[in-house]
Amino acid sequence: MTYSTNELIQILDLELKENWKGKRVVLSSAQRINDPVVEKALDMNQVNKVFAYRDFRSKIHEYQRDCGVSGIIWRTCTFGKQSITYPEIHNQLVPVSGDKEILVGARTEILDFWYQVTKDLKFWLVNNNFVNHQSHHQPISFNYLQKLIQQTEWAEIDAARTEIYLGLCWGIPQDHQYQWAKPKSGCDRIIATVSKPSAIKI
Repeated sequence: MTYSTNELIQILDLELKENWKGKRVVLSSAQRINDPVVEKALDMNQVNKVFAYRDFRSKIHEYQRDCGVSGIIWRTCTFGKQSITYPEIHNQLVPVSGDKEILVGARTEILDFWYQVTKDLKFWLVNNNFVNHQSHHQPISFNYLQKLIQQTEWAEIDAARTEIYLGLCWGIPQDHQYQWAKPKSGCDRIIATVSKPSAIKI
């Protein structure tokens, strides 16, 4: 019997809890860091737990690929009185063959929802400054937003009470959130709000 996506998520959740209770230990953490100065600065008990979980999660990812178990979960986003259910890759799983096609297939529905709920809102492009660990929000026009949309393969959406967030993504789903993956993979983040965006980091 092959485990389902939800079962793998539950297994990972239980394993993470066992790790933080100290029931899983990797004794080779110091060798992996391979830097005596850094090693002294870290709490090696905590590092051992991190490596133990990462090793276990790697085995789950290997299982996913071998058995073709999807990394897709379905989320519901509500903004105002309207809602949409859409696919995304779970943050502890990896995409397998066919998952990107599911993401791409939901693009039109997500964008239709975005247009519907943002009719009277202003658009802001999020520029992350990784040197200062800050985000800068740049106002953009609807036409500029359209150019960004045309260049992307799939979309992500999320919302707070007064803001809605759109991710315009391309490339490899597993890598798109990392700055180092650009330009091959990436995601432009857009905020729609009545006035200026809040300080929420997206």
